Amino acid sequence: MNAPLVGVLSLQGDVREHERALVSVGARTCRIRTEGELSRVDGLVIPGGESTTMSMLAVRTGLMQPLVDAVRGGLPVYGSCAGLIMLATRVLDGRPDQQTLGALDVTVRRNAFGRQVDSFECDLDMPAVPGGPMHAVFIRAPWVEDCGPGVEVLARVEDGPASGRIVAVRQGKALGTAFHPELTGDGRVHALFVEMVRHG
Repeated sequence: MNAPLVGVLSLQGDVREHERALVSVGARTCRIRTEGELSRVDGLVIPGGESTTMSMLAVRTGLMQPLVDAVRGGLPVYGSCAGLIMLATRVLDGRPDQQTLGALDVTVRRNAFGRQVDSFECDLDMPAVPGGPMHAVFIRAPWVEDCGPGVEVLARVEDGPASGRIVAVRQGKALGTAFHPELTGDGRVHALFVEMVRHG
């Protein structure tokens, strides 16, 4: 699979940035708004944005159950920020009726680092991607409170009041980051995901 077709969920969020990052690491892209479009792709990216809005739109458009079925059926999936929340099994500080895909056996806390004014950047050690520390941008970001036994922790914040908090995880064919690699020009997380798709 030389150039896998990776769909970007296009209900809400930073779709174009993910498309650019995916193309830069050798994938083809398409936007996903319908079940038919979802059925064509080799992998799926769920972008950053507003997780409750994204969840409600997925339910309203009839796309939530096809998304759940696709992920449970083994479709490789990557979520950044709000996308991580969408992939989680458990969400803290979300809406009581908020639905997720349950692809990662994790508990995620929404807006864990604070509101927009508390957005920040830092360097992360992420051994799963070669090339040294990764500069990470956090925007009203979640963090992972706890993980089930099948979840691999890929990165933690190392400094400041959030030191030790988990911000990148992988389980099976699902990858999630609390930060936005699509905003930095560093394609290594997208390259990691495209390799997961190729070998999925």
